[in-house]
Amino acid sequence: MNTIKNIKTQSKDNVVTIAEQFTLQGKVAAIQAFGSGNINDTFLVTLDNSQERHFVLQRINTQVFRQPQLIMQNMCIFTEHVRKRLQRNPLNRRWEIPRVLFTKDAQDHWTDADGSFWRAISFIAGSQSFDTMSDRSQAGEVGYALGMFHNLISDLPPEKLADTLEGFHITPRYLQHYNEVLAKTSVQKTPEVNYCLQFVSDRQIFAHILEDAKATGKLPLRLMHGDPKINNVMFDTATQQAVSVIDLDTVKPGLVHYDIGDCLRSGCNPSGEETEQWESVSFDTELCQGILQGYLSVAKAFLTENDYAYMYDAIRLIAFELGLRFFADYLAGNVYFKVKHPEHNLHRALVQFALTKSIESQETTIRAIIQDVK
Repeated sequence: MNTIKNIKTQSKDNVVTIAEQFTLQGKVAAIQAFGSGNINDTFLVTLDNSQERHFVLQRINTQVFRQPQLIMQNMCIFTEHVRKRLQRNPLNRRWEIPRVLFTKDAQDHWTDADGSFWRAISFIAGSQSFDTMSDRSQAGEVGYALGMFHNLISDLPPEKLADTLEGFHITPRYLQHYNEVLAKTSVQKTPEVNYCLQFVSDRQIFAHILEDAKATGKLPLRLMHGDPKINNVMFDTATQQAVSVIDLDTVKPGLVHYDIGDCLRSGCNPSGEETEQWESVSFDTELCQGILQGYLSVAKAFLTENDYAYMYDAIRLIAFELGLRFFADYLAGNVYFKVKHPEHNLHRALVQFALTKSIESQETTIRAIIQDVK
């Protein structure tokens, strides 16, 4: 019997029908809402009579990803590249990359009657993710996961992949968008809103730092994950070792510094992104050291001296950038990120700005850690 849980946006029969387009063996036994992503609608499909009991079904948010075909084209190219690399040089530990599953007519996606764009990817069995880091050893595994991901695509020319989300992680563009929203929005000046307005105003000057380094050739264009926060790292439930990095829609040409900064931003905030106690948010330098040690254990081969020189700037910038994006979305009426209440994005922005402030207050320590782990 088919069971659907917590699915508000699709009828039960419709989701089952879509899932069945991707079932090359076995029948759909159950479907449930899955994960906590802010962009796409994600479901876990359970099959009967199949060697692979589960797969992940997603409806791509085409308001965010305007050319979803390019996402699938990219995913097919780089997952195949990684598969071949691992075949040639097997690792001495478990490592998986999600596979693209094809429809019965060999397509990498399915478009339903409403024009919605659906895809299916393999499920990383025997694994789990976490929203916050529990200890230093887990931090090392998160760093290893990002380093391994970068390592495995470091020899894939960036021009082979399309830019699936133009402007993503380009902080000056987010700043421009923010200023445009601000100019045409009537803002209710609460103390929290005033704090955010002043916070952004005081820090606009460093928004260009990584893009300027790219433009002048100090930082090279490489392939990046685009969203390597801690809950996109999967851990083996038995060994507690990192086994995969998921959520691959934003893999595209860019700077690895955006990934390093985002990984540390999300991983070194023990309070988590959704905490209500934003005043108590702080950046944990011990976890920072663990992540960087894990990362560099597999990433040293392709990093340059300039890469190290801009690491602190990346950590600070990405926390600020995400806060800027949340605040701009709050001012615009919550049009990009999913929210649970009208003030949700404002609270998220306050968390990221508190994290930015904590990073700034520990600049000397963070720069010393980067030198120590090189």
